[in-house]
Amino acid sequence: MKAEDIMKKKVITVKEHDTVQEVANVLLENGIGGVPVVSDDNRVLGIITEGDLIYQGKKFQIPAFVEILGGVFYFNNPTKFEKDLKKMVAIKAADIMSTKIISVQEDTPLDDIATLMVEKEINRVPVVSSHRKLVGIISRQDIIKAIHQKQE
Repeated sequence: MKAEDIMKKKVITVKEHDTVQEVANVLLENGIGGVPVVSDDNRVLGIITEGDLIYQGKKFQIPAFVEILGGVFYFNNPTKFEKDLKKMVAIKAADIMSTKIISVQEDTPLDDIATLMVEKEINRVPVVSSHRKLVGIISRQDIIKAIHQKQE
C-alpha cells in the first residue's frame, strides 16, 4: 500500500491570513486535530495542530536569567521563549503555524509513512505532489485502518 491508497483526498485547509479564531473553528466544527495551511495555488506552507492553538491559553513566564560582569546568562532558552510568546499572542494562521513541514508523496509506502509518524511523533502528514501542492492527508487513524484491513 502507498500514500495514494489510504490518503483522504478532500482535505480541509486554511489560508495563512485566516485568523487563529477561524482556524480553531475549523478544527472544532470538523472534529479534526490539525489542518494544513496552504497558499492560493494550494502549496503547503505550514500546519496548525491543537497543540499549536493551546499556546493561546498558556501562562506567560519570563525566562530566568542572571547578570554577571555585564553578561546575561539565561537558565531557559530565550529563543524558545520568543517562539512560545509569538504563538501565545498570534492573530493570524501564519503567526502560529509550524513551518517545518513533514510531508510524503503519493507513492510513499505505508510502512515508511508509519515509521515517519512514529519517529517524528506526528499525528498527520500532508501528501504533496512533486511541486509541493497538496493532494491529500494521512492521519494516524488512516494508518490504523490500512493495517487492520491488510490483516483481514
